[in-house]
Formats: sequence, structure tokens, C-alpha cells
Amino acid sequence: MTTELSVSSLPTQTGAPRWRAEVRREDDALDRIAAEWDELAARCGAATSFQSAAWLASWWRHYGRPGALVLVLVYRDDRLAAAAALQRRGPFGGLTNLGAGLVDFTDVLLDDSCADRAAAELAAALPLTRPWHSLELREVRPEAAAQQVFRHWGGRRHRFADSLCQYLPAVPMEELLKRLPGKTAQRSRVKQRKIAESGIEVRSAAPAEVPEAIEGLLRLHIEQWQDRGVTPEHRTARFAAHLAESTTGLVATGRAAVHRFYLDDELVAVNLLLLSPPFGGLYMYGAKPTLRERLDIAGLLFGAALDEVRAAEIPVLSLLRGQEPYKQRWRPDQLPNQRLVLGPGRLAPWAAGRAVRVVIRQALVHQLRTRLPGVKKVLLARMRS
Repeated sequence: MTTELSVSSLPTQTGAPRWRAEVRREDDALDRIAAEWDELAARCGAATSFQSAAWLASWWRHYGRPGALVLVLVYRDDRLAAAAALQRRGPFGGLTNLGAGLVDFTDVLLDDSCADRAAAELAAALPLTRPWHSLELREVRPEAAAQQVFRHWGGRRHRFADSLCQYLPAVPMEELLKRLPGKTAQRSRVKQRKIAESGIEVRSAAPAEVPEAIEGLLRLHIEQWQDRGVTPEHRTARFAAHLAESTTGLVATGRAAVHRFYLDDELVAVNLLLLSPPFGGLYMYGAKPTLRERLDIAGLLFGAALDEVRAAEIPVLSLLRGQEPYKQRWRPDQLPNQRLVLGPGRLAPWAAGRAVRVVIRQALVHQLRTRLPGVKKVLLARMRS
């Protein structure tokens, strides 16, 4: 049910477009407006695959809390010009983005043809009316459309650093290797020749093949990380269902590609590549542990991803969040996401303080995850000696 409807209070001229905003809270609201949502996403140059209806609606079905969905929609005449998919966080009117830890980039949608006015209208339509209300957006790119809404917000606003993301230019592999030091580049060229001579076959999954391909991806992903600790959520049925459902929709609309790698007719690796105008993103992969003994897995995945991204004329290959060693080897450019916090009144700093506490807590968790295994190894060695 549409719970709020308003005509723009921003100044207009006679004969100018009519702006109106509405806030929808039905649990199936994303499904109902999926077509016009994706039409707007196609007119928003900053939109990523995470802002598609396929990804958002799937995430909401499998992870959303009933009654907590908040869609803020802005229409220019009868055409959707701005949109934000949010969820209530707690009982006091706090809002945040959809996606939780599964999304690498959060954003809103703005029609590029009227982005500045649409951003102003969206900022004015945000349901942040009480002094204790707040909106917290995680993982916002510096170039995101949400940055324009942030600039138009008239209340309290705060910006913090969020996760570090890494990027490579979408260039031929030989040119990419020029980023590496001499000996590293030479070794990488040898590995690339070995991949070319291995007879490995790359097959892109059609939409109907995606569920089976995702099942293989998750099986191989769990297998490859079983001795080093798999992210618990990646083992769950809901994550598998969400990834298969959302990826099927993304592949069908050209917003993702699933590459399956076969060696001697055996499935040895699967990679999920997200595709959007700003970049192609390496979201998740799985590979047989024994494949590492034969081939350079990172070089294999990057090579196929570069071919796909360059064919789509996308300028950048994103390694998304994380600083794993296999990413660092390629000398990627680094750029942190941002956390945006908006609030109308004096309690907005409280929301910002909460954001700071979360950042500190996440930094501590990261340190424990990355360093604790090493500490445990040293302690065990001392105990055995």
C-alpha cells in the first residue's frame, strides 16, 4: 500500500514538469514496480548490478524482515526519475540500505537527464521527519548517485570511510601485466602461456543454466576454502537461493555473466562476474583445490573477466571489497567506499556516533580474522616445542 503521497514543494514554473513523490511499504513493492525500476536503472549511469530489481527483490525475499521495506519513489510527470530501496532498522525510524554484508555497493537511482533536480526531490521525500530519525547508507562509491542526494540534504549529514575496494583498467592482459614488476610480470606471462596451452574451455551460462552453475560455484567455493574457513553465510540455503535467483535475472538482462571452466570435460572452476556501465565486478568464484597445482587460478579468472568486460565496452574491472593476496599481486588502484549518515535533528550525531562504533568494531573483527589464525599457529608451535 502506498502510505505517503506528496506533490513537490520545490519551486516550479508554469508548463514545467510536475514532480511528485511517494513512499511504498508493501513487502512485494519491488516486484510490482520491477519493470519501471530497471528502466530507471538503465537511465542511471552510476547504477551497478546491486541496484537492479533482480538483485534487490531477491535479497528482500530471502533476507528482508516483513513490514520493514521502504521504497522512496520520485516521478517526473508519470515517469520514475529517482528511487531508493531502504529498510527500517529498529523501532525508532532509522533507515538503512538493503543488502547487509552481501552488497559491495549501495546506491539510489537517478535519471541522468534530470539528475540534480531528481536528487533534490528524493532528498526532500526521504521519510526522516522526527529528530531521532536517521538514514545510514553503507558501501557508497565516491561516484555514486547517492552522493548527489547527500549534497541536497538540508539536515545533519556525516561521511565516513567504509570498505576498501580495488580496481584495474579493462585492458588486454598483456597491457595489464605491464603494471607488475619485471620478474613478476615475466612469471605471469609464463603462467598465461600455460593456461593457453592447457586446453581449458570457458563456457558462459545461459539464464536457464544459471541455477546449476551457481550450485557448482558454491560447491567448489566451499571445497576450496574448507581448510581456511568458509564465510558461514555462504553455506546457507538462503544464500544459495538468493544467489541463484538474483543471478538468473541479472544474466537474463545482461547485468552479469557466469563463466564455467572445464578441463578434460571436468568442471574445475566457476566465476560470477557482475556487469554495469561503471565497471565489471568479480563477485565470487569457486575452484577445485587441485587446480592450483596445474594453473594460475587468478590469471585464469582475470583473463576471462577482461575478455567479457572489454567486449561490453566497460572501462574498469573491479575486484570489489577485500585485500586478498591474489588481488594485491596485480597492483590494483585502491579507493574506499563511504558510509553516509543523514538525520534531520539534534540526534543525528548519535547516529553518526553509532556509525563510528560500527566501523571500529568491524576493524577489530577484520584484525581477528586475518591475524588470529597466525597467532594460533605460533601458539600451537610453541606448545609442541
